[in-house]
Amino acid sequence: MSRVGKKIIPIPKGVELKVESRRVSAKGPKGELHCDLLDGIELDIEDERATVRLTSTERNGSAIHGLSRALVNNLVEGVSNGFAKTLEIIGTGYRAQVQGSKIVLNLGFSHPIEHPLPQGVAAVVEGNKLTISGIDKAVVGQVAADIRRYRPPEPYKGKGVRYVDEYVRRKAGKSAGA
Repeated sequence: MSRVGKKIIPIPKGVELKVESRRVSAKGPKGELHCDLLDGIELDIEDERATVRLTSTERNGSAIHGLSRALVNNLVEGVSNGFAKTLEIIGTGYRAQVQGSKIVLNLGFSHPIEHPLPQGVAAVVEGNKLTISGIDKAVVGQVAADIRRYRPPEPYKGKGVRYVDEYVRRKAGKSAGA
């Protein structure tokens, strides 16, 4: 039995969670999200709590149980609070700007990079920090990963795009002599 799958999902005030023919939808102050339940999983909603129940005895049932609980919890969390990822842009002349529904990045290439933002995702630039926010955790994380991929942090000077809480292991440069 999955430890994550057994945890109860609290439903905050103002969030409506419902199941219609294997499709879970959550509606809250930030918007509306939905996902499909996997085979062998049932969702029980009582008052202000929801529980994910495993009904199959398949070999990977425990993994599916925990995954399903995490997906439903992300729906509830997204429509009530939202998600955000903060990137740090480090390097001389490296900067980001938000222009409408795209981010323009100057990362030391001969041209600026224009990265379009998907619908439902917003970006804010404050100094050398770029914050990406939205209600869908997977989309927010994917946009942040795509932007980081343009110029990942390098180990010698640490220049590039990194997550704020990311540790970049530094290497020593060329040593003289010997």
